Amino acid sequence: MRSLLYTTGSPFARGVRVVLDEIGLDYERLEETTTPSAASRAEWTPALQVPTLRDGDLTLWDSGVIAEYLLATYPQRAGDDPALAPSMWRAGSEWQDRLLFASIQTLGTAATTISQMRWSGVRHHGNSHLTRCAERIAHLIGWLEERIDRDGEGLFGKVVSVHDIFLTCHLRFIANRPLDLDTRLAAHPKIGALVDRMEDRASFRNNPVLWWEPGITGYEADGTPIRAS
Repeated sequence: MRSLLYTTGSPFARGVRVVLDEIGLDYERLEETTTPSAASRAEWTPALQVPTLRDGDLTLWDSGVIAEYLLATYPQRAGDDPALAPSMWRAGSEWQDRLLFASIQTLGTAATTISQMRWSGVRHHGNSHLTRCAERIAHLIGWLEERIDRDGEGLFGKVVSVHDIFLTCHLRFIANRPLDLDTRLAAHPKIGALVDRMEDRASFRNNPVLWWEPGITGYEADGTPIRAS
């Protein structure tokens, strides 16, 4: 049985769920709306992190590792046109593509760090580490804008890459949280157009951005958060 353990609202988990939908794989959704104990998480992974995928006897964590495994193991594709790229690394540019993906994940880590600290009562303004995280996000968005060819639709051209998927998930995470971060997508039209195209795909519509903050225990059918009484 295939199952995915993940936390509501995580952009890393949303990226994996989108990849699963793009490939057309069924799986059990083990969604956490509260933070479990370390002992509970350790039953799945020593890293105490999600998303974590179980596929038969294999357990994998880290969203990039999971995405690479899914592409390598399941060649079928069930997504929209344009199709999902068959690999995370293109022949002849493997190291450039690895650096590209690592940079996208760094953007996501910076955003989720700011978010986590926000709910702990620490805002990035006035905190040197979190301010640097915000600066990192801005610089990475500018750098990524330059990685999209003028004639291409995504970071791999006219196919949908895992890179496109995770970049969209991270930027939409920022847009749907009160983090006081301005991604300035109007000044980065190629990334802005990419995000709009990705969000229009069935795989993204099937896995919408969900709001989360401490005290939310679930969601109504229309996505409205349910708060603990």
